[in-house]
Amino acid sequence: MRLDLFLKLSRIVPRRSVAKALCDDGRVSVNGHITRGSRETASGDLIEITRNNRRSVYRIERIPEVKQVSRAEARELVSLESEEVIDELIP
Repeated sequence: MRLDLFLKLSRIVPRRSVAKALCDDGRVSVNGHITRGSRETASGDLIEITRNNRRSVYRIERIPEVKQVSRAEARELVSLESEEVIDELIP
């Protein structure tokens, strides 16, 4: 599944266009590598997202088989590994 679509389905970001914009701006990395929204994701990948003054790291627990998931199921797709506030404000 594409990274931008996974970010939307897991409800880490509200819309696929927002996920794509974050990837295009270089604010999303997977397993330590800055990546594009079209990258394929797999279970166990670590996703690091930098937004505003916050850096969050998520681990993909599983990839959904369908393109629509419930809120409860979306919470089971990822686990929050760490979250930190960073000093600089990123626009």
